[in-house]
Amino acid sequence: MRYFVTGCAGFIGSHLTERLLAHGHEVVGYDNFSTGRESFLEAARENADFRLIRGDTLDTSTLAAAMTGSQRVFHCAANADVRFGLARPRRDLEQNTLATHNVLEAMRSTGVHRIAFTSTGSVYGDAAVIPTAEDAPCPIQTSLYGASKLAAEGLITAYCTGYGFQSHIFRLVSILGERYTHGHVFDFYGQLRTDPSRLRVLGDGHQRKSYLYVQDCIEAMLLAIEHANEHINLFNLGGDGYCEVRQSIDWICEALDITPALEFSGGDRGWSGDSPFIHLDSSRIRALGWRPSLPLRESVLRTLAYLAAHPQLLEPLT
Repeated sequence: MRYFVTGCAGFIGSHLTERLLAHGHEVVGYDNFSTGRESFLEAARENADFRLIRGDTLDTSTLAAAMTGSQRVFHCAANADVRFGLARPRRDLEQNTLATHNVLEAMRSTGVHRIAFTSTGSVYGDAAVIPTAEDAPCPIQTSLYGASKLAAEGLITAYCTGYGFQSHIFRLVSILGERYTHGHVFDFYGQLRTDPSRLRVLGDGHQRKSYLYVQDCIEAMLLAIEHANEHINLFNLGGDGYCEVRQSIDWICEALDITPALEFSGGDRGWSGDSPFIHLDSSRIRALGWRPSLPLRESVLRTLAYLAAHPQLLEPLT
């Protein structure tokens, strides 16, 4: 099968691309390299079944031409840093919602009818029920990122209903692991590498977060598209349990053998739109036989080890 992967040079997209190639599929990767890394595609580019197209999901003609001949789309490209949504409100709209519309239109014009989409647990906002299941009501949105992803989900399901598409929508917790390039573990390590004597923490550190190792995420997505065959398939993807941000700091500091002074900005959330408690009910994907292989603490430590071995990732893209 030929897969079309948007955001193929990103954190999740590059791992997905490698896994699809390892399973014997052809992959057409599509990326504008605004946040993706050339180095993440080194292994994929050695495979004759991989073809890279440099293009933006807002460039509709290039997008449709690149997609021609594919049988399934994995739409991973997105603006994923929720913290700066209010500073650049149009970016979430363009890169998450309008881009998804463009992907769907390209599918319609090229005859592709199956899409898998990486959404987010942020669509649940400040969830009233913890752990939060897929059929929980989506409350008032608390971030532009979550709102843009929920709007993209709505477009996908409407195209499924109107044009006969099949979709697999994955609502993710924070994903950790090799090639991780943004998020609080990344920020904490960057700070501590510069100054191990102190650490600035957004919020009060009591925010409760759930994490999932990137390879476990890929495994779940591939299992779902293989075995879940409804018209519209929606899955939460999360690990076992959750931890406070303060706990993850303890794990990081213990691994680095440092004791920095902690400076908290205060409040129950790190920024406007940050959810103070995210823990998803993943029983639907577990019913297909999936289980995460890496616990929370080990996911954090493996991510830390990767960052320590690849300090160039801490440098801004040019």
